[in-house]
Amino acid sequence: MEEQTSAARKWKIYVSVLALIILALLFWLFIQRSQLLKMVDAREAEKVELQKELDSLMTEHNSIKEIYGTLSDSLAGKDSVIQAQAKEIRKLLDTQYEYYKVRKKLAMLQQVAQGYVHQMDSLYTVNRELKEENERIREVVKTERGRNQELIKDKEELTQKMNQAAVLQAYSVSTTAYKLRGTKETETDKANRTDKLRICFTIGENSLIEPGTKVLYVRITRPDNVVVTKSKYDVFLYNGKEIPYSVREDIAYTGKAMRVCVDWIKRDNDIPAMKGRYMVNVFFGDREIGLGSFELR
Repeated sequence: MEEQTSAARKWKIYVSVLALIILALLFWLFIQRSQLLKMVDAREAEKVELQKELDSLMTEHNSIKEIYGTLSDSLAGKDSVIQAQAKEIRKLLDTQYEYYKVRKKLAMLQQVAQGYVHQMDSLYTVNRELKEENERIREVVKTERGRNQELIKDKEELTQKMNQAAVLQAYSVSTTAYKLRGTKETETDKANRTDKLRICFTIGENSLIEPGTKVLYVRITRPDNVVVTKSKYDVFLYNGKEIPYSVREDIAYTGKAMRVCVDWIKRDNDIPAMKGRYMVNVFFGDREIGLGSFELR
């Protein structure tokens, strides 16, 4: 009986010790869970705080851009850097245990944003000073323009006259048609007998033009307004456009008046020339310097 009582007592002690161990373990788990929940709450609070700081910074940055308007376009490169860094920080905020990186990057972003504001202020100051200076210059120019308007007008008229004078002129443009028989040339005014055209004109004297080789182009236009050419590649530049020519002639101009003659020979002897009035135009550079006409019957 005594042995049973002793065994029962030992069993109760074991059960009591085990119960205490279980209670202690449960208490430790409770403490750990509480600390973990506190850590989670702290991390979430930190995330919210960092998010607020970022939102506040970007709101202020965008407000500054709106205030300065088009002037902010000059710092578009730095603005794109700020926007890219803000986007990267938002991604990090969605990643747990990366908040130390966020704080570091947020601090760097604040420095960049401050630099942006300083540069914008400097640009605004410079722009304002430039506007004030431009206003002063405009007033001066306006005053001087009123004083010198007549002088400028006279100068422009003189320049225009000089430009007009410093060009070649082709006078007395005449055309003679010929019938060819071997080496013999016979003048004609018949379309069906015409094998060759000789265009002659006088290049006037002009001391304002530098002596040297000058390239002349002659255009012969048929009665149907088609320019006769030797090749489809016979074109020259006139007022920014390529137009066909009939004959090109390079002359050695000395500044003195000179007589120039160029020949056009019909390629297809089986097809007679067209009857009617032909126009002859002489060009030098971007100018038409001579005009004439003739008629074939």
